[in-house]
Amino acid sequence: MNATSTASDASGALMLYRENGQFKTSYAADQQLLPIAQDRWFMVALIAFCFFAVPLIASDYVLRALVIPFLILTIAAIGLNILVGYCGQISLGSAGFMGVGAYVAYNLTVRVPQLNFLVVLLLSGGSAALVGIAFGTPSLRIKGLYLAVATLAAQFFLDWAFARLPWFTADSPSGSVSTNPIELLGWRVERPVDKYLLVLGLLCLLTLAGKNLSRSHIGRSWMATRDMDVAAEVIGVRPIVAKLSAFAVSSFYAGVAGALWGFIHLGSWEPAAFSVTMSLNLLFMIIIGGLGSMVGSFFGAAFFVLLPLLLNRIPGMLGIDLSTAMKSHMEAMIFGGLIVIFLAIEPHGLARLWAIGKEKLRIWPFPH
Repeated sequence: MNATSTASDASGALMLYRENGQFKTSYAADQQLLPIAQDRWFMVALIAFCFFAVPLIASDYVLRALVIPFLILTIAAIGLNILVGYCGQISLGSAGFMGVGAYVAYNLTVRVPQLNFLVVLLLSGGSAALVGIAFGTPSLRIKGLYLAVATLAAQFFLDWAFARLPWFTADSPSGSVSTNPIELLGWRVERPVDKYLLVLGLLCLLTLAGKNLSRSHIGRSWMATRDMDVAAEVIGVRPIVAKLSAFAVSSFYAGVAGALWGFIHLGSWEPAAFSVTMSLNLLFMIIIGGLGSMVGSFFGAAFFVLLPLLLNRIPGMLGIDLSTAMKSHMEAMIFGGLIVIFLAIEPHGLARLWAIGKEKLRIWPFPH
């Protein structure tokens, strides 16, 4: 009897995640972002926890070294996912567009110090969007590996420009730049918790905007172009608008993320801070997290921020004394191996595993 009661209680707990009795009586209700009420409650609780609980329980080190980089990389990953996952245009130049945003923001704060930082972010993202459109023009004639090479050339060109053109560094002889603390409407964003709240608020707004864009007319044109560009053009989708708008939106997100990376996370940087390695890492993030998925961008960024930390600490937890160089080499080998193994087991990313888990939870204990 006790075993039956326990099983019944467990079944009842899992049955809480069901949409039984939740009827949609309008198109607006049917098309809302989170149609299941339990998902809406979970999202409200998660956002409230992030805004109110995390600042109280997280240390300055955790915020500065883990949480803030994760949030900023998620913004960049969302932008790249819009281009690669939703529109199907491969890009290896995302870090270059992040660098454009960072250097434009730096020059705006130096040359026009009275500008509000939110305006600086918008102008930085807009500048990166213009550069993205310029370098995305080859996508109108080429695609696949050839487009990847073209965007890689854009990355190398921007790396050269950051290091050789003195305007970007405001004529700094060393080539490195340093930023001043941010002031936003009288709010001095200097403590780690203040930086965290600013980045978290921007991430929430940009995630909502990206999700709505992907569900809009322009988002459907991106996905039609990704699935079969010739058929999309036949049914009325304009490839020039779809592809260049995807490059513009993706580069805008990258520019905002680059400005935040420079001002919030780094504080001072050199041109090597936005190298091709970061571009590759961003691409791996969305592949691991899940292409064409907003939640996949979060999973991919968390994977890249947390896994190296865990791999670096595991030898010490097991009592194995390794040198710093050996830890670095082992981390790179294990990290690369895990990426290959994961892609072989689940090529659709962590977002697919998340979706499968939710689907199984909705119909448990019945067979899938």
